[in-house]
Formats: sequence, structure tokens, C-alpha cells
Amino acid sequence: MCGIGGLMTQSGSDPKPSVLERMSYALAHRGPDGLGQYIEQGVGLVHRRLAIIDLETGQQPILHPSGAVLVANGEIYNYRELIKEFDKDKFVTASDCEVPLHLYERDGELYAKKLRGMYAIGIFDPNNRRLVLSRDPFGIKPLYFCQGAFGFAFASEAQSFFEAGLLTPKVRREGVMELTQLQFTVGSETIFENIFRVLPGETLVVEKGRVVRRHRLPALPVGGETQMSVEDALAQIDVGLEESVSVHQRSDVPFGMFLSGGIDSTALLLQMKKLSDRPVKAYTVGFPETSVPDEREHAGRIAAALGADHVKVDFSEDDFWDLLPAVAHVMDDPVADYAQLPTYKLAGIAAKDVKVILSGEGGDEMLAGYGRHRAIASPWRFWSRELRRRGALSGLGLLRRENRDWQKAMLSATKEASLPKRSPLQVAQATDCADWLPHDLLLKLDRSLMAHGVEGRTPFLDPVLASLFFQFPDRLKIRGKYGKWILRKWLEIHLPLSQPFARKRGFTVPVGEWIRRKGKHLGPLVANHPTITEICRVDAVERIFQENSRRAGFAAWILLFFVLWHKSHVERQVLEGNVFDCLNVT
Repeated sequence: MCGIGGLMTQSGSDPKPSVLERMSYALAHRGPDGLGQYIEQGVGLVHRRLAIIDLETGQQPILHPSGAVLVANGEIYNYRELIKEFDKDKFVTASDCEVPLHLYERDGELYAKKLRGMYAIGIFDPNNRRLVLSRDPFGIKPLYFCQGAFGFAFASEAQSFFEAGLLTPKVRREGVMELTQLQFTVGSETIFENIFRVLPGETLVVEKGRVVRRHRLPALPVGGETQMSVEDALAQIDVGLEESVSVHQRSDVPFGMFLSGGIDSTALLLQMKKLSDRPVKAYTVGFPETSVPDEREHAGRIAAALGADHVKVDFSEDDFWDLLPAVAHVMDDPVADYAQLPTYKLAGIAAKDVKVILSGEGGDEMLAGYGRHRAIASPWRFWSRELRRRGALSGLGLLRRENRDWQKAMLSATKEASLPKRSPLQVAQATDCADWLPHDLLLKLDRSLMAHGVEGRTPFLDPVLASLFFQFPDRLKIRGKYGKWILRKWLEIHLPLSQPFARKRGFTVPVGEWIRRKGKHLGPLVANHPTITEICRVDAVERIFQENSRRAGFAAWILLFFVLWHKSHVERQVLEGNVFDCLNVT
């Protein structure tokens, strides 16, 4: 896990070292353990290292005898298996990230098809004067690019382009509406003009500072359900989950996990316990003195039963006001998901003990854990509605102009996911995997952890396990009122104490409560910010900051986050102090 960046000029002249140094400095938090740089033939590459595997010789950039050079962010979990396909004497490191370089030399632009892991990779091939960028199929690791008079630039975080002086930040109105209605932006376009994402699974080939070819690996099987019995599915979970957790624990540094007490994290802890010879470090957050259910007691019982070293963390109202500006700052690609707040605090505490965290992201997508999935799978599904038909701000009297343009990219993703052999449930799952997962859940995990120099790993998104789960019959994913039914059944057998069929109260953060308590003062500060007045009615914004309803609280949260984000990343203000300190600065 690291930070990478690079620049290819159109003219073929070497990039200025000062530009690369500023880009590298902007990514320093992603890799506190080392830095590297390469400049040759009109291309410059930078790397910030977070050392996880091969602590002694794994520095980057890595050079192949042919002259090709690599920078990478991520982990290749099957690197030990892939090394066997090559002459070991040709390897100059013991790093998992050297393997893609040898695969490129052998297989060319399609080298990524054999990789099992999470990755964002840049390879410069001087013999063909070609830059090749690749991102893992689920988009676990981020990768951005931009083009201009300077040529072509790429980086792990979009903000590095501004720090390097390549671009001036300017938002797209369409992106603003996606963020405020969906809480994230969709597809290849970011909220910024002229900054794009390398899509999940995509490989870009760049020559003379221009993209000349694109290839894309699918995250999920293109076929439909594979029929099997309950007994067969349970046996496959036994093997598949253990094997995925095993490769995700490959590390030369201490690791732990985030434990919510829910189905996914409990299943991970159970397998980690089985594979570890020492107590697993498990971190759980709770919200004292609020109306939100506290999962720490249930998580504590699970941790005790499995012998975990359990760390319980409070997230208070003071934490909300104090940490939100810092969270907005690290989210250069904005996600208005309040779950990033406790994730950010947990990451800071975990960083004192470990450098790797396993997390349960992807379980809901692979095994249909959301309410919208149950609605689609219902025999009464003709009553169900299209995904995200109502935006967070819609129908509240907030917007100066109501329309549904923000749905276009999401509807396009649904259309792409609608392959002939897939069931309606699989189409919904694949749509979530195309946008919701990489552009919300995984993005907030990446930024929250990397801000503290911690690597996040997601065993449910291992391509082997994900392929297995996605093809399970719909009847094993959803049964009655239960999503993830087959995983619940598996847990009921292996850890009855976890009560997998008990009513789940859900994980939420009481941001609405906290905002409403200070809404009279807070509302005008948000409502009168220029970026809010452009899209919303001032009096309506002030009103929703004091309304006692779930929808009003969520809308207020999104607008508050957006103003702080805008101050940090567009106005380029340094956010110091708490929320009110930052909002009072003009």
C-alpha cells in the first residue's frame, strides 16, 4: 500500500523534478516508510512507500533488466504462486509488486489478467515509449489521471495534481448534483473538471502524453446463477473464505481487523482466529449517550469467544465537531458518507498497533445484504422501485431546480450490468459493484486508513471468493426477510453465539442528532456559503438544520460536509480547529 504518481510529457522532454517532488510530497501520508523517483525519456515516476511485504529490498520504482520500470500501490496476494512461472534469479526483490513487471514483459498490455489482489500500477516501457496504468477489477485501490499542455499525469489522489501546479481546482455542476443527491460521484468523471478515474479493472495505454488504448477486466462473472444445494454452498464457504483470509494475512508487519459485530466482520474474525497463532487485534466503535444502538457489547461477546484482543472506541459529539474538518480534507474525491467519521478515528487508534486492517467491505454486495436487494428478490418485486430513485435533497424544498440528471450515470451502470444470463438480483449487485462500492465504500476506507499510514484489506472482494459468492443461487442469498442467508447459516453452525439470525439494528452515526442541537447557529453558516446558495434556497437550508426528521438530518449532513470539502479542496483553505472555526473563516 503506497502512493504513486507520474507525468509523461507530450514533447518528450523530461518533466521538471520540482513538479514531481510536489506531487510526491502531496502523497507522503500514503507512504511514510520511503520514497523513490525515476526520470527518463520524457517520463517521471514517484513513489511513497508503506512497507508491508519485503521490508528490506522492496523499494520502488522497480526496474526490469529490459529497462521497464514500475510503481505500484497495493498487494498482489498470489505473488508467491506467480513467481513460480518465472526464473527466480531474475527477481531483484522479494516484493509482491515485482511480479506484475515480469508479467508485463511476458504478456504485454494484458499482464493484469493473472493478478489476484488490490492494485493501482504504473509501468513505463522505454523500449516502446509507452506508459501503462492498471487498476484492480473492484477498484479497491484508487487511480486518477489528467491531461493538458503538460502532457499526461496520474496519481493515487487527485489533490496531488493541484499541489504539483498542473491544474487549478474547478468543480463540475453535474458532479456537485451527484454528490449531494447520491453522496458520491459516479463513473470515470470525478467532481473536478478535467480529472478522471481509471475505472475498476481498466488498463490505459498512454503514448506521447495521450491515451491510445483501453482494456478492461470484469470484476464479476458474466454468467448467471450456479445451482447447488445448501450443503454444497456451506462447504464452498468453508474452503473459499478460509483461503481468502489466508492470502489476505500475508504480511511482514502486524495486522488487525475492524469488528462491527455484524455478519461479515464476525465471519472474518472467525477465520482469522483459525489461521492465527496469536490473539487477533479487533477494533469496534460505539456512540455513547446517543439514540444510536451500541454494537460494542455484542461485538465484545464475539471477541471474547474467539480470544481476540478487543479495543472498544468511543465516538462522541465532540469527536464529530473536531474531526469532521480533517475528514473532509483527506477526502479529495468527496464521499458524503458519515461512516467515514468513525472509520477515520478507528484508523488513527489502530495505527498505534498495526499497519494492516482487514475489513468486511464487499460482503453486502457479494451476498445481497441490502434492503434494496431483498425488494428486488421478492416475489412482489413488481412493487419495487428503481435503485436510488430519490436523491438525498429531492422533495425537501431545498433545490432551486429539481431534475433527475444526477441519475444518468447510475442508470448507465445498471444498463451495463444487465447481461442476458443474470437475474434481476445479480444485476442490482453488479450495479452496486460498479459504482457504490468503489466510489463510496472503498474510497472512504482507503482515504481514512491511508491518512494514518494503515493498509486496508477486503477479503470478501478477493476475485476468487467474490466469483464464488456472486454465482450462488438467489435463493441462498435471500430467504424471507434475510439477506446474506447462506453466510448467516454458516455462522449459525460455526459460531452460534453470534446470533446471525437475530434482528440486526444496523450501523449508523447520529449525525442528525448532533447537527440539530446546533442547527440554529450552524444552518446560516452553511446556507450562505456561495456553493450552497448556487443550488439551494437559503431559507430552506436554514430550516432543515433544525428539523427533527431523518431525511432532514441526512440532507443537512451532506450540505455541511460539502461546504467543508469545498473550502479545503476548491478554495484551498487550511482547515484548522473544529467545524465552527472552519465555517467562520472567510
